[in-house]
Amino acid sequence: MKIAEKINLDYDGLIKYGPITIVAFGDSVTHGAVAEGEISYETVYWERLRKKILDVRNYVPVNVINAGIGGITAKDSLGRMDAQVLSHNPDLIIVCFGLNDVNGTLEEYLDSLKTIFEKSMASGAEVIFMTPNMLNTYVAEDAPKKWYEYAGVTAKMQTEGKMDLYIESAVKLAEEMNVTVCDCYAKWKELSKTEDITMMLANRINHPTKEMHELFAQSLFDTIFADCDMDAKSSDSTMYR
Repeated sequence: MKIAEKINLDYDGLIKYGPITIVAFGDSVTHGAVAEGEISYETVYWERLRKKILDVRNYVPVNVINAGIGGITAKDSLGRMDAQVLSHNPDLIIVCFGLNDVNGTLEEYLDSLKTIFEKSMASGAEVIFMTPNMLNTYVAEDAPKKWYEYAGVTAKMQTEGKMDLYIESAVKLAEEMNVTVCDCYAKWKELSKTEDITMMLANRINHPTKEMHELFAQSLFDTIFADCDMDAKSSDSTMYR
């Protein structure tokens, strides 16, 4: 049952089907990392999404499992899928990898995503591939000193097109597999035409500021409820907020 349907459960339906369960499966951005040495579980995109869903209707509980780990890749996450993702019997699995994968080969990235998509879909859950944010485009003066060298590497990967290639290839794969795509990377690219993307990264490399997590949350919300009449959800019934 899709979240857009499950949100309307009544008492008997809640007994039969239980609360909405979402697993956010990804890297440091999903983990909650923002500025150097800082993690925020209150401002991360999946918590913002949870609140947005409850703002539509709060009778059905929304539980989000954070299966993000800082520094990890899609390939290194394959072995933890069963225990950390599928064991929760989620209604929705949000898959977001790419920021660390770009350091490896494109083939490894795509092969790993393919396996993640296949296993996620086989579980019966809704699956959304959420593309990540852009990397920095230059080495900022206030970037963490110990990451200066790496900031130069990531800036080169972004400005010379490697990151674009990885995400474009991942989106193509998802579409070929009929996996729903929430293309936030495309929105960041559009912003980059008029905004300084590096300043939108809390660590000046690859972690969005707390405020930029709103872009992910709203994009996911719009994707989940794309085919719904949201006016009907805002009923003044006592069953609705």
